[in-house]
Amino acid sequence: MQRIGTVDKTAQGLGIVALDTEDTPDIGLMVIDESLSTVGRIVDIFGPVASPYAAITPTDSASLTDLVGTTLYAE
Repeated sequence: MQRIGTVDKTAQGLGIVALDTEDTPDIGLMVIDESLSTVGRIVDIFGPVASPYAAITPTDSASLTDLVGTTLYAE
């Protein structure tokens, strides 16, 4: 399990994650929270190379507002 970052905010139905890792995760990768529950999938990587962001589309059971401030991990 690799930490990818923390959900910073939500926008247009996506969770925006400020990436913590030097290795940019792949698009399509499933992400989980600290309790090992699947919360979504990476659909885009964007922003400056030095501090990129990932857009996460949540699963049906994950609430976007509850994800803000949550640390996410690569499965």
